[in-house]
Amino acid sequence: MTENNHPTSLWKKIRQTVWEPIDPWLFFAMLAVYIMSLFLLYSADGQEFGQLENKTLHTVLGFALLWLVASIKPEKVAKIALPIYVIGVVLLIGVEVAGVTVNGSTRWLNIGVGRIQPSEIMKIGLPMTVAWYFQRYEGRLRWYHYLAAMALVVVPVGLILKQPDLGTATLIMASGLFVVFFAGLPWKVIFAAIVAFIAALPLMWNYGMHDYQKARVLTLLDPTKDPLGDGYHIIQSMIAIGSGGVWGKGWLNGTQTHLDYIPESTTDFIFAVFGEEFGLIGNTLLLLVYLIILARGLYIASRAKSLYSRTLAGALTMTFFCYAFVNMGMVSGILPVVGVPLPLVSYGGTATLSIVMVLALLMGIGNEQRPRRREE
Repeated sequence: MTENNHPTSLWKKIRQTVWEPIDPWLFFAMLAVYIMSLFLLYSADGQEFGQLENKTLHTVLGFALLWLVASIKPEKVAKIALPIYVIGVVLLIGVEVAGVTVNGSTRWLNIGVGRIQPSEIMKIGLPMTVAWYFQRYEGRLRWYHYLAAMALVVVPVGLILKQPDLGTATLIMASGLFVVFFAGLPWKVIFAAIVAFIAALPLMWNYGMHDYQKARVLTLLDPTKDPLGDGYHIIQSMIAIGSGGVWGKGWLNGTQTHLDYIPESTTDFIFAVFGEEFGLIGNTLLLLVYLIILARGLYIASRAKSLYSRTLAGALTMTFFCYAFVNMGMVSGILPVVGVPLPLVSYGGTATLSIVMVLALLMGIGNEQRPRRREE
């Protein structure tokens, strides 16, 4: 038996082929959050296995997708950016025409085998497309290219705002703006845009926001004004987090959770469950894992070999950070309540797969920066 045919050598080749596209830092951070989420979902769902089983199925599909996408070179992924964007916009239009309404918002589309949330597709499709657009004009970017990029951002954001879903629309808009920023938008333009945004706030308040969105902002300022109505969510989540103390009440021992005081405990407010049962120590551990993902993503972006890879990696990393920050902020009472899941933790198939895609694309970009390992 030759050395190349030896079982040990063959196993090494298989292991290398499977593991080679995977970034260890991102993979193990993702795995750590996933393990935390299993314990959390079991507790938040009343010690039932229904959502836990679905979460496991979504994650298995996610890991397969992770390996597949991470194995593809970024320049090949860039070729499908525009089709993904177009499909996403068409599906968002489909939501307007025949969407499924849940809790007063029309955000889902029934595709026969199940429901999907097209806005989740735009988490990936929008920054990919804007990065692809800038790559086409690398070295000859003019002011009108930035305007065209903003038009690409405005179309899906406007459709998502009509659902209405202000939280997701804002974060998806941020993902596109991050690409524009990393593409080299001048600071004076950024400063002018910030001033214009601040100046436009009164108009947004009077003409651009629904009554329930205004109520959320007012509730943030004083949740005790309506403790059984608009302020209920924030008050109960803050009580849960505060009652967890430093060490937490222990797994399955969260009274706010198991007495059903925490609304949407498996989705938007799952961080309150985590804070109550695992306390400040658990929260710090989760934050540390998220910071590892953030630091690794920015490191990959800083070493990217092309404008497309740099802008996309930077935007995806900052988008991941924004989703985590906004969810934790709203549950902790420092930001208005919006429908934003906690990345890799909250229950939801489309949301889970979209975040996995973010990490897979980062891994693919990171693979450009190191030589392929080969057995001699």
